[in-house]
Parts: sequence; structure tokens; C-alpha cells
Amino acid sequence: MKKAKIAELKNNLSRYLEHVKGGGSILVLDRDQPVAQVVPVRVRTGSRAGDARLTRLERRGLIRRGTGGLPDWLGRRRPRRVRGSVLGDLLRERGSGW
Repeated sequence: MKKAKIAELKNNLSRYLEHVKGGGSILVLDRDQPVAQVVPVRVRTGSRAGDARLTRLERRGLIRRGTGGLPDWLGRRRPRRVRGSVLGDLLRERGSGW
């Protein structure tokens, strides 16, 4: 928990609110006496814990969230079949003296 005097909180409000948005809390002091506590609002919509951070990063243009699911073309492709096995090839290579 961060501590801040009233004047410091007033002068740097944006910075302290970013700290609270990130899940932190602030104890507000008036002449070194605690007078208030700033804590994040609890959202009861069932959102995940990292959802607020992802929303913030998305707003800043640093990430782009996926729409979920796989593209159609990826679901249609079959995985390639590989003949033999890596272990078998390795054992044969060791047996041949290489």
C-alpha cells in the first residue's frame, strides 16, 4: 500500500489513479495522520483479473485481442503424417557410428 500526503496526491492524481487501476491502494495522510484510503472498485460482472490490464493495453494500441476460435482454413487442414519416428532415427544413427 502506497502512502501519500494530500498535496502530493493532488499534484500527482493521475499517477496515483493508475496505481489504483492496477489493483493497488493508497493511504491518504493529512499531517502524517491517515484520513482516507483509495482502493479499486470491485467489478462484479465476473470479468477475469487480468481483463482490466488487457483493456488498458488495448486502448493504448499495444495489443489486439483475438475474436476466439480458429480460422476456418486452419480447421480444415489435416496434420502432416511423418514416416518413421525421431527416436528410431536417432537410435539408427547412433548404431551406425556417426
